[in-house]
Amino acid sequence: MPAIRIAIIGLGYVGLPLARLFATKYPVVGFDLNQKRVNDLKQGIDQTLEVEKTILTAALVSENTSKSGKTGLFCSANAEEIKDCNFYIITVPTPVDKNNRPDLTPLLKASETVGHVISKGDIIVYESTVYPGATEDDCIPVIEKISGLKYNVDFYAGYSPERINPGDKEHTVEKILKVTSGSTPEIAEIVDATYRSVIQAGTHKASSIRVAEAAKVIENSQRDINIAFVNELAKIFNAMKIDTHDVLEAAGTKWNFLSFKPGLVGGHCIGVDPYYLAQKAQEAGYHPEIILAGRRLNDSMGKYIATEVVKLMIKNEIAVKNSKILMLGITFKENCPDIRNTKATDIYNELISYGILVDVYDPWASAEEVKREYGIAISSKINKSAEYGAVILAVAHEQFMEIDLQTFKDNGAIIYDVKGILPRNLIHARL
Repeated sequence: MPAIRIAIIGLGYVGLPLARLFATKYPVVGFDLNQKRVNDLKQGIDQTLEVEKTILTAALVSENTSKSGKTGLFCSANAEEIKDCNFYIITVPTPVDKNNRPDLTPLLKASETVGHVISKGDIIVYESTVYPGATEDDCIPVIEKISGLKYNVDFYAGYSPERINPGDKEHTVEKILKVTSGSTPEIAEIVDATYRSVIQAGTHKASSIRVAEAAKVIENSQRDINIAFVNELAKIFNAMKIDTHDVLEAAGTKWNFLSFKPGLVGGHCIGVDPYYLAQKAQEAGYHPEIILAGRRLNDSMGKYIATEVVKLMIKNEIAVKNSKILMLGITFKENCPDIRNTKATDIYNELISYGILVDVYDPWASAEEVKREYGIAISSKINKSAEYGAVILAVAHEQFMEIDLQTFKDNGAIIYDVKGILPRNLIHARL
């Protein structure tokens, strides 16, 4: 194979860190349909906060430098710029629709884009989370149709599931072991060697693309089920007036007890991946019970939390209808601006259904993005003079630990801790 020239399709939470990493050893063209995103990246600005400005700026090169074949990252919204590449990596989102059915639209559109630009001998690697078989059964036929080239004769494929953890500055892409695979033994070795050249943690070469796809989809399904179990325990122990966190702390003294905490399960992976596996299982004639039961339970937690807060307000003789509640956090996890599939919105919507007015404060989230995606207006600061009936810590942003919640409590507000991180003497209840 000639010298590798990499194209990354999709410069989001997964694609950008990967592109920056590969750019340390290869010429890389990062392609994204969002022109504003590309313009920001060219200025060294990453709105996802996954890549620091100094690191991103150091990786960037000009169009001319990129075309010369020198290492570095050139970003573009023009698909013509990736025509000279020969190793394509697709990192677009794979969401579910309103009925929790897998939506492969971004993946198929990306496949069309690649189909228009690839040449003989090129390799296309998918990183997006899919069900087993999606790469070869759904995506490759699109590339064949658009390009006129034949799979495993004129072009080849691989699958290397992303393992990015948004907001995690410790387990960055180069420090996470990478699963790889290829459509032939020879291609599998090329794909593995290419990733191995930049992944410090090493690689694991799966026996087939389908095995790699299946490995990815069960990683997060396993976490989803474990969290669902703990969430169910929280409901049980709360009904029994037992502190769930105390129980987990005691049980955790056993050497093989798995450490999971109750909470909201959203985001682009754990709250989505199980549906991909469930969909394929049902197509194969098997109805998954544990996987879907775990999903139903985790999806119920936002409503459950809101109901618990309302019960506490009633017990403390706080009027519910037309009262005001302060909700701290709306992103799907702490210290991260990612709002994809956030379940904090479930708390908000349930509270609204009671006739409650909810103020949302989140210093990490983009107000414009939250309004566009969920129709929720978030505050730029806390209204300290408001008479809140309750304050809900929904996300464990580090800034929230500096808020004087005692004053709100002294003024009669219920303090509810979803994340279990606030001092015991400060709160009325925690999940």
